[in-house]
Amino acid sequence: MIAPQPGGDLVLQVEDGGTWREATPAEVSERLWAPAPVKEGVLVDAWQPGALTLPLQPRSFRDCSLYERHWVQSSRGYVHRFMPAVAVFTDVFEAVLRRPFPAFRPHPLARSQPVYYFGNHLSFVPSGTPVCAPAFTRALDYELELGLVLRSPLRNATPDEALAAIGGFVVVNDWSARDVQRAEMATGLGPQKSKHFCSSMSAECVDAADVLDRIESLAAVVEVNGRVVARTSTAGMLHRWGQTLAALSRDETLLSGELIASGTLPDGSAMENGHWPQPGDRLRLHIEGVGQIEHQVRA
Repeated sequence: MIAPQPGGDLVLQVEDGGTWREATPAEVSERLWAPAPVKEGVLVDAWQPGALTLPLQPRSFRDCSLYERHWVQSSRGYVHRFMPAVAVFTDVFEAVLRRPFPAFRPHPLARSQPVYYFGNHLSFVPSGTPVCAPAFTRALDYELELGLVLRSPLRNATPDEALAAIGGFVVVNDWSARDVQRAEMATGLGPQKSKHFCSSMSAECVDAADVLDRIESLAAVVEVNGRVVARTSTAGMLHRWGQTLAALSRDETLLSGELIASGTLPDGSAMENGHWPQPGDRLRLHIEGVGQIEHQVRA
């Protein structure tokens, strides 16, 4: 794992016999895919002594939508919060037919290939950063996601080649302004202000070798003020990681240091679990074996 130290330096630690130790120079050289960390964030003056730092600065940020359950549940949650009159009809439809309302299901393209948008890789803040809602939203939401960082370039890769190019994994929180998002999506250009204002990342980048063999079965939780409000996992992807990266690299070069996220784990957002962040709340997003993100929400 890549662990930030006091003063902003990084120390690469490797697992050896069940314990963590500092990497040797040779082991460090094998992991030079990790971009340097940043010491700046949109919400803190990170140049001050003791400031929080990211484990790495992503070269870019692609955010996929790989979980059908999230797609269905978040669409249902949106209707309940912002279109209550319509929710009466969709609730009856689902209760009678015992299947999701058709408009809640993933777009057909999402089944044939991974779908994603490009986020703002420059607006990431570290775990521990106090967060406040932008002035333009009344519906701040968190989104618990798994992110991977490439250690080597990919182009027209096979799934196996793609997996071998993964350098490490992080927890990602894709902050969202839900009341702004739908109008932006309707333009056909994808989310803009509703997503680009802030994302966050766990304090460590865990080496892929430590978790790759179980990366699609890791338990995850959302906690608000110390209480678990959702339990989920990384299981149930529409497309597995090897297939996803292979598709993204089709006639397109992916570079080392690029960050690619899974999209929200099922129940990993307030839109789904109903626990919207309020000023004063302490939020914790955790994925087994990868790490956690913690924030205090400010007014």
